[in-house]
Amino acid sequence: MQFDVAIVGAGLVGQAIAAALAGGSDTVRVALIDPADIQAPAPVGGLQDYDLRVSALTAQTQAFLTRLGVWENIPASVLSGYTRMHVWDAEGTGAVTFNAAELHVPALGHIVENRQTLWALQQVNAALEGVTQLRTTLTSLDNPDEHGWVPISLGNGETLTARLVIGADGALSRVRQLAGVATTEWDYGHHAIVATVRTEKSLAGTAWQRFRPQGPLAFLPLHSDEHVASIVWSTLPEEADAVLALEDDAFCAALTQAFEGHLGKVTEVSARQRFPLRQRHARQYYERGVVLAGDAAHTIHPLAGQGVNLGFKDAEVLAEEILRALSKGLNPGSDDVLGRYQRRRQADNLAAMALMEGFKRLFAADAPLIRLLRNEGMRLFDKALPVKQHVVMKAMGLEKV
Repeated sequence: MQFDVAIVGAGLVGQAIAAALAGGSDTVRVALIDPADIQAPAPVGGLQDYDLRVSALTAQTQAFLTRLGVWENIPASVLSGYTRMHVWDAEGTGAVTFNAAELHVPALGHIVENRQTLWALQQVNAALEGVTQLRTTLTSLDNPDEHGWVPISLGNGETLTARLVIGADGALSRVRQLAGVATTEWDYGHHAIVATVRTEKSLAGTAWQRFRPQGPLAFLPLHSDEHVASIVWSTLPEEADAVLALEDDAFCAALTQAFEGHLGKVTEVSARQRFPLRQRHARQYYERGVVLAGDAAHTIHPLAGQGVNLGFKDAEVLAEEILRALSKGLNPGSDDVLGRYQRRRQADNLAAMALMEGFKRLFAADAPLIRLLRNEGMRLFDKALPVKQHVVMKAMGLEKV
């Protein structure tokens, strides 16, 4: 089997690249390699039925998914548009509120369960003739032959060749490993606890985030009920150990206290999961007919919810460069093509990573002077409307819509 592009990983980013390529050309041939069989999301009956993995999709991501025909496949009933974002410092009085009304837009973004977005992408790709979905694993990659074709061996015993192999297979990317791409990485020293909770007070269409010295704690509004939220509780490993050992009622009480009772009592919690947080960045995004995108190329702290949006930006730019190359009869796996993609995406990804690291260090600092300056800076920033508008428009991708 021969393909123009073989994408390893059928998650959000891999599916988006496939849809952008096959939807952008009637002749492109794409193999989408992943053993997972994506299932239609089950209806929500209680907290246990929500996907613990949610994303804060920006307006720029929404526009990209709309162009792919994906957004219309996400039921309006599962889109949680938020019109406000309120963040504050646990060690002082500094606070910042972002408001969609100040920007004259309907929403700052949407909180969406990952399974809903993934299913919508899957439906688009299933209808595209140029996408062949192979439910198997990648076992090996060889160097490109003299004509630029990359040989690929699969877990089902089959082999194929592609002019370009895309690694969209997550933070522990097998493609990145096989291609020999080195990374720069370090442990944040935080673990993230994720769960779905019910709150006494309404979230009122607001994404809430409290910056604690131990790490940020976010409550994100979910669809169908203003009292249901997805939480991301970033904290030190020892605190994570302690709170995860608690029974549900005690966990709800600890979470209420950690959030200063800002939404009243937390009255109910779903099953909980934890995962260690690690920053990772590929030193090179491509190598010998192989290119990386999404978490395979970079992972950042989830405190601003930007990880998946960076991945969708990768998908959009990479698809543009591949389609441009194919339209000119060029090899999409050439260094010239992949170098353009890297130049267009690397600086943006590095800037986002640096910003997240800066926030983490700033709010972890406990020196009195730093706390004072931090809180005063937040107050001044909140009053500087033009500056605040510029920052939030850039962060949410609104300036490109």
